[in-house]
Amino acid sequence: MRKVILLIDCASEFDRKLLRGIVRYSHEKGPWQFYRMPSWYSWDENGEQHILRWARKWQADGIIGRWNSSRAPLLKKLGIPIVLQNYRSRSKDYSNLTGDYIGTGEIAADFFIKRQFTNFAYYGVRNVVWSEERLQGFSERVSEAGGSLSTMLIDVPENEARREVTAWLRTLPKSVALFCCDDAHALFISEICKTEGIQIPTDLALLGVDNDDLFCEISDPPISSIELDVEQGGYRTCQMLEERMQSGSKEPFTVVIKPRQIVRRKSTDRHDIKDAAVAKVVSFIEENFASDIGMQDILACARMSRRNLELRFKNEMDTTIYQYLISCRLDCFARLLLSTDRPLMDIAMESGFLDSNNLSRTFKKFYGMSPKEYRSLNCGI
Repeated sequence: MRKVILLIDCASEFDRKLLRGIVRYSHEKGPWQFYRMPSWYSWDENGEQHILRWARKWQADGIIGRWNSSRAPLLKKLGIPIVLQNYRSRSKDYSNLTGDYIGTGEIAADFFIKRQFTNFAYYGVRNVVWSEERLQGFSERVSEAGGSLSTMLIDVPENEARREVTAWLRTLPKSVALFCCDDAHALFISEICKTEGIQIPTDLALLGVDNDDLFCEISDPPISSIELDVEQGGYRTCQMLEERMQSGSKEPFTVVIKPRQIVRRKSTDRHDIKDAAVAKVVSFIEENFASDIGMQDILACARMSRRNLELRFKNEMDTTIYQYLISCRLDCFARLLLSTDRPLMDIAMESGFLDSNNLSRTFKKFYGMSPKEYRSLNCGI
């Protein structure tokens, strides 16, 4: 039986999902025996000594936890595989449990760009890798689209930053798409907006990361969020850890947690589209793309002639109605490719595609490779 020390808190939904993946692996492939040490050991100046002593006494086979890698030199003495969940930086000495932070920022930007926003904002934490790389991906996409971006990064507790953040929010244009580094920070923004009379989503569309139901639903309106494949990340971490424990290899590995999808709630329930009829059609498509809808259904929603609607849609969205419908289906299909191992036909049907042959052709046109190649390329560890 494997003995693994866990330095993982249970306060956030991210950590709980990670633990679910670890426990699922233990049930399926183990059993493993766990010892969860207090998370403050990761920050206490004597915490490493405590971990070192217990790992030796308990004869631990491995460690998974959040740690500042620059403060963990003593752990090398154990000679066992150690996986560190990134916070301020990635480790050069230990295995990394990290995330596709840049990709998450890109998804956030694409989500807002598709809604025709031109003003963007980012709120996050300074000098932590997951926040700064999310900003990087978001900023690069916004720049490519020709949008304007305002940024606020803090390095003090939020109660100390409230006045500064409030002043920053007041400077933002009234139609702005704001992406936060995680749901906790998005909730902080939501609370300030409420006291300042900034209307969400009318004045400010708000998006977070982690899909923490508690943080998202306690807000009024509820906060949209990018869901991450955290549970599968915990499972993959155990797979890689088991390989190292079996082989005795000390070669570090990296597990990358990928974004799965955007869970939409009322905080982003708007498009920055001037034509009300086009905005109505866009909302209809996004709500029903997975169903077998066609042009007649869309025309019935718009209540106007096909030619008139197509001209107005093209003028507002710079794409055709059909292309927009296909792009919604492809986005869903691509997310399911990366977040599940289900057969292609199953996820094609769930995404609104009825013809798998036509799907493969269309997917290759948009992504430059087949669905199988896309899954293989992006799901590797």
